[in-house]
Amino acid sequence: MAEFSIIDTYFNRKNTHSVDLGVGDDSALLTPPPQQQLVICADTLVAGRHFPLDTNPHAIGWKSVAVNLSDIAAMGAKPHSILLALSLPQIDHDWLKAFSQGLYDCCDQFGVSLIGGDTTQSPHLTLSVTALGWVDIGQAVPRSGAKPGDLICVSGTVGDAAFALNHLGHPLQKRLDYPTPRCQLGAALKGLAHSMIDVSDGLAQDLGHILKASQVGAKLQLEHLPINPALQALSEAQKWQYALAGGDDYELCFTISPQNYEKLLQKQLDVSISIVGTIQQQHGLTFEKDGVDHLLQFNGYQHFA
Repeated sequence: MAEFSIIDTYFNRKNTHSVDLGVGDDSALLTPPPQQQLVICADTLVAGRHFPLDTNPHAIGWKSVAVNLSDIAAMGAKPHSILLALSLPQIDHDWLKAFSQGLYDCCDQFGVSLIGGDTTQSPHLTLSVTALGWVDIGQAVPRSGAKPGDLICVSGTVGDAAFALNHLGHPLQKRLDYPTPRCQLGAALKGLAHSMIDVSDGLAQDLGHILKASQVGAKLQLEHLPINPALQALSEAQKWQYALAGGDDYELCFTISPQNYEKLLQKQLDVSISIVGTIQQQHGLTFEKDGVDHLLQFNGYQHFA
């Protein structure tokens, strides 16, 4: 089967919204909505590096889209479409059918279209997805806006995916294989949050990116970390390691003024929010539990290690 036959069979579904020209030409055509900025990101997943080699191909398809939509959400933007670059060691029709179904299932849930990409042969299974979204001009939420006095908040629970990776077959594996991009929350935070990032490499490391970009510091309250009940039997050290250094949760971490936080609570949100700390003028990330400082050092996911 040639490249274009693979595309026609598995990746050439008719788009139903806001796409002028999609799969099948040299490039896609989109008409930007009025008074909107384009938000664009890309992520690469490599078999054996970013997911176990025996991962269900449906889950791989879903995750390849979800991790990119999470980046779009972290800007306060609405996702619109994706491009897929797929490198395959061989043509496996059962794998392609399940993978493409997982990809489209995620696209459908979040109103996203596949509008193009590329397929090729490679010794290693590699997937690169580029996601596009729209946000009102001047309303994107960057990493660089955190202010002293801001509350530090995180959605959902953190540490689930890292725990699941070390306990394959546990019910939490669904959080590893099928992450939920927080698109509704990201859009709700537009105009309210001062800074935001998605938690892909561990909460401590990703919050550190906000602190560096904003030139501020932070104190985290360890007792307020949102940890799944399934992890509660672990020691404190283990729980904190998963929650602060575990990757692949794809929750949103954001900073917001107390006044805007009250406004956020008036919205209908589809995920829980936890206040886990405060932004401070003094640089650095410190940890506290029940009023007692804890000297902790966490390293999140390293892409070159």
